[in-house]
Parts: sequence; C-alpha cells; structure tokens
Amino acid sequence: MSYDVSAVRAQFPALRSGTAHFDGPGGTQTPASVVAAIGEAMSRPLSNRGATLPGEVNAEEIVREFRRAMADLLGADPGGIVFGRSATQLTYDFSRTLAGTWQPGDEVVVSRLDHDANIRPWVQAAERVGAVVRWADFDPATGELSPEAVGAQLTGRTRLVAVTGASNLIGTRPDIPAIARLAHEAGALLYVDAVHLTAHRAVDLDRLGADFLVCSPYKFFGPHHGVLAARPELLGTLRPDKLAPSTDAVPERFELGTLPYELMAGTRAAVDFVAELGTVAADGLAGRRERLLSAYAAIGSHETALRESIEKGVRDLGGVTVHSRAAERTPTLLLTFEGRDAADAHHALARSGVHAPAGSFYALEASRHLGLGESGGLRVGLSAYNDADDVERLLTGLADFLG
Repeated sequence: MSYDVSAVRAQFPALRSGTAHFDGPGGTQTPASVVAAIGEAMSRPLSNRGATLPGEVNAEEIVREFRRAMADLLGADPGGIVFGRSATQLTYDFSRTLAGTWQPGDEVVVSRLDHDANIRPWVQAAERVGAVVRWADFDPATGELSPEAVGAQLTGRTRLVAVTGASNLIGTRPDIPAIARLAHEAGALLYVDAVHLTAHRAVDLDRLGADFLVCSPYKFFGPHHGVLAARPELLGTLRPDKLAPSTDAVPERFELGTLPYELMAGTRAAVDFVAELGTVAADGLAGRRERLLSAYAAIGSHETALRESIEKGVRDLGGVTVHSRAAERTPTLLLTFEGRDAADAHHALARSGVHAPAGSFYALEASRHLGLGESGGLRVGLSAYNDADDVERLLTGLADFLG
C-alpha cells in the first residue's frame, strides 16, 4: 500500500494557505478531525467527572479514551498516562518529586544533546538538594551520543539519567535501550524526552527501557499539552505535592486541577489520525496499536525519502554545512551557511512562502557544543504532510538566498 501524501495533505486546512511547512519540530499543523473532536467535546454536556449526569459521563469517557489512546501510541499502560500542561511542566514536576528522595552527594546524569527542558529541571533539582550533576557529551563531528559516553558518567551514586530519544536540533537518535541497560545496572532511573522522537518513530516504553517518558501531542498533529508515561506501580511509589482533598489515585495524583477535556479529546483524535495512515489488516480487525506501528513505518519511509532529497540538493548548492550526521536520526536538518546568517536564510525563505525557522530551539547546550553559540542554525524539519513540491520550493529558496 503506497503512501498517499496528497490524501494526507487534504486533511490539513492550514496547508491551504500555500506555505511549505518545515517547522514541524516546533509543532505540526492540525488535521480537521482533531479540530472537530475538540469542538465536539466542548459542544456536548461537560462537568466534573462522574457516572450520573451526561456531563459527568462525557468527561469520564474523554479521560478514559485519552489514556487508552496515548497508551496505544507509547506502548504503555493506560493507568500510567499522566496529562500535563507541557512536557517541560511535567519534567519540572517530576524532578521536584524525585529529588525529594535524593541525598547530598547523589548524582544525576544529563546530556548536552538534549532540549533544555530535559536538562535544567534536573540541574536545578540537584542543586537544591546538594546532588552532583554529571554531563554526557555527544560527538560534535558525528552528532552521535554513544551509550559509552553516558556509561562513563555513571557511578554507584547515580540516581537518575535524563536523555533525549531524538534531538530536536539535529535529529540524532541515541541507542536508548543500551543506555537504559547501563542506567539500570547502576541502579538509576531513566527519564526519556521523547517529544521529538514520537513525531517520527513508533515508541514502546518497555522496549526503550524508559522508566519515565514524556511527549507533546502538538508535535504529532494534536493540541498543545504534554503527556508522561510510566509504569503505574512506579508512579505509585512517588508522593507529589497535591491538594489535601484531591484524589491519591494513580495517575490522577499527578494531575493538578480540573483536566481540559477538550484537549484530551483532541489528542485522542490525533492518535486516531496517525493510526489511519497505516494499513489495515484484510479482515479489518487490526487494533489501534498495530495500525500505529504500520503508520509509523509508512511515515518514516516517506520522510526519509524527502530528507535524502534535501540532503542531495543541499550538497549540490555548496557553501552549506549540515550538522545532522548521526547514523540514526529523524528527518531534521540543521544548516549553517558560509559567510551568511541562518536568520537571514529564514527570512529569505519566508518571502517565498517556505517556513524553516532559525535558532537553537531551546537545545542550548547542543548548539554551544556544536560551536554555534546561542544562534544555532536553520532547522529544516519534515512531517507526514510534506511533499516533493515542498522540497523543491525549499531548495529553490536556498539557491536564491545563496546566489
């Protein structure tokens, strides 16, 4: 079954504007089905969750279906799916909770490849309790973060390892299962930032070996918020700050205040949208998880082909450095230009209706480690709705900028 990108694009109202979007790593456009699901949730009776009146029942159903959908997406247990305002907020919340179990002299390992949302919360939590922060460096020449680089920072005092599943700046996909084995052998927990990874590859909490994993639905066609996945029994060992009358049940004990049901309904619809991009078994009985795996395989092949076209076109241009070089990476390219500012490239492309932003995109440590300071480069990020015409417009725009 071939990947019909035209049919995919037809489901995104925003694409009618004519802009060629290469800004997916910062947030994708939204399909009509997600918009409709949000509107439907807000149009029906809604109230605090319960089992009696229609508003109560609707709210309860939305929450239940949200957890099931995200569990299918992440290969997790619905009872371990936590809603959050953002992945950053969730990481701050869990860093404070976990730090409550640390002692002075305990150690936390962070990586320079990561988005700052998976660095600063841990650094600040460690500072508050007198824990030591150890840094795992990636190779700026290859973009690779090896398991050995992480393993070299582990000791018997390591309590947590925080690492990205995929770099939002250069696309590098570290070997998370290998890192997980090393972390667990040292007696540490592993916290994985899968925000960028989940937009491009199928995720399985157990296969990755992650103890905690966060993602953001707006990176895969959903609304703006964050989600954390963990084993329910692990969550049950943690005691977050909460209001006295609020429930102590897992995962609700980590969710502060009344949940935004409309966002949860939109996220369920986004997961279903992705699942529909996969092939369905001949008997029509394929489950959502199976369809999601099929969809990610199709999306991955489509995005990789476009990425390779961009890489070839950029090589032919000359005067461009591609900093995305890892063997395993997402379709995300960071470019800099000889004698030219990446911000100028962004503005030049924008004048031709091509959106490829410039900056370090909160991956501050990674940008500095690449020698790019805080300014970073031009980030070209592909998504499921990009097509060959988008690529041609990008390459033409870059040629005009460099010419």
